[in-house]
Amino acid sequence: MRNFGDMLLEKGLVTRKDLDQALARQPGPAALFGPTLVRLGAISEADLVDSLAQMLRLPVAPASKLPPPADALAAVERLKTSPSWLIAHETIVWFTRDADGRERLNVASRQAYDTALQEAVEQWHDGPSSLFLATSDALAPLLAALGRDAVVRAETSDPDRLKELAEEAPVIDFVNAMLAEALSRRASDVHVEAFQDHMSVRFRIDGLLVAWRIAPRASFDAIASRIKLLSGMDIAERRLPQDGRQTIRVSGRDVDVRVSAMPTTWGESLVLRFLGRSATLSDFSALGVPDDQRRTLESFAGKSYGIVLVCGPTGSGKTTTAYELLRRINDGVRKIVTVEDPVEIDLPGVMQTNARADIGLTFAAGLRSLLRQDPDVILVGEIRDAETAKIAVQAALTGHLVISTIHTSSGFGAVSRLLDLGVEDYLIADVLRGLVSQRLVRRLCPHCARDSHGAEDEAHAQAHVPSAFLSGAPHWREAVGCGECSATGYSGRVGVFEIAEIDAELRAAIRARASEQQLEALARTRGFRSLADSAVLAARSGATTLREALRVVSS
Repeated sequence: MRNFGDMLLEKGLVTRKDLDQALARQPGPAALFGPTLVRLGAISEADLVDSLAQMLRLPVAPASKLPPPADALAAVERLKTSPSWLIAHETIVWFTRDADGRERLNVASRQAYDTALQEAVEQWHDGPSSLFLATSDALAPLLAALGRDAVVRAETSDPDRLKELAEEAPVIDFVNAMLAEALSRRASDVHVEAFQDHMSVRFRIDGLLVAWRIAPRASFDAIASRIKLLSGMDIAERRLPQDGRQTIRVSGRDVDVRVSAMPTTWGESLVLRFLGRSATLSDFSALGVPDDQRRTLESFAGKSYGIVLVCGPTGSGKTTTAYELLRRINDGVRKIVTVEDPVEIDLPGVMQTNARADIGLTFAAGLRSLLRQDPDVILVGEIRDAETAKIAVQAALTGHLVISTIHTSSGFGAVSRLLDLGVEDYLIADVLRGLVSQRLVRRLCPHCARDSHGAEDEAHAQAHVPSAFLSGAPHWREAVGCGECSATGYSGRVGVFEIAEIDAELRAAIRARASEQQLEALARTRGFRSLADSAVLAARSGATTLREALRVVSS
């Protein structure tokens, strides 16, 4: 059995340090310390089960091959075995009939190598039987049906009891499986929510929430406590909002997670956001910026002073664009400082500061302090109040290049927003150098997308798309759905942008308090494209569908 560790090493699934740590915590046969490797985050459970299956010569039962809950419950009653024993051994049982009519006992377990389980199978049934390995992800719904809620029940608010429950193997496995699955499906956020009679886990994938797991309500407190424990939060506090952050290990990789807990009617809502602390930034072309817009955007990095604003709602990719601008500026001869909430990606050579409103380190306070650091370039995570806006403008007037984000629906909407925050029109005109507004649209799956020339698409285009983009035969693409994209028809996201360089005529219009519409009309004479224009062009190029493009830019 100890050769199993060597097998994992040869496959490159774990390191020698991982094995030593697992053995220190769970001495004994390798098959027994395998789950410990999963709990340490050294290996994914799917890889562990596949390797165990190879070593033990046992088949793996995916969720699709497991029985419905009614069959599993009926088998437990018939065998007169204890549901709690099965839950403790992470096992489910069910009966089927062979081709010759004989009844077969089927057993699926994460612990199929357990001698106690193998002995129990011999006692349960004297006919043919089959033993399968299965992941906790596949088994969890059936274990819940057997009464798993009794194992993870945490109705007490006693911190010691909550901590004990958070350290129990089924809870650790649930959270590990949740995080591993979310990462494998490219989720940006995980939502863990309590309701009256159940809890749910949903992933935000390509901007939309997708259900992953429904579990008994009684499971929630232990799972929430586990997440809070990992994130340095108070596991006993359920009445007030909390924020936490922690680097955890999942499937052999370190992942930075920001956690927000909010009290709700039936418990709490926890949202986990994956942060790209060690991520590699994509260049503007990879972000979906067309060549003509890219050249304008790259010119912003060459400005010596002034303000560049990146606009859009939460989750539109503003921070990624701002970071890419910083990466291009970071030439080693200019000092770059940031104040962010939070720092999402480590940028080598850049001095980054986390805003902490709870101790008085607001964006405004941080920005004021950064100006004493002799910077050349300043990134302000967000301009959200009058004080921050005015200090940012003063920084730009005194010879600094300031890059920031702001929540507006359009680029020129940022001008109105700054006016609302009390910045004088002539100051905005003097310091503003560039505006970027963006959205993310779901990218068509290249494996299943197909051309669509249907009347419905054509009519939709005629009704919603500027006529300038409808010359020639309509050529849109349709999302069909396949195994590569989990049958959604989309895989990943791509940005659509409106980018405006503020020249002398636009500055004069800003001083004259021109409206957003007037500023946009003037910019169009210089080749400016709105978000809607850019989205339609993305659909026309086959990067996304027309309906997806219009859904995003019209929302």
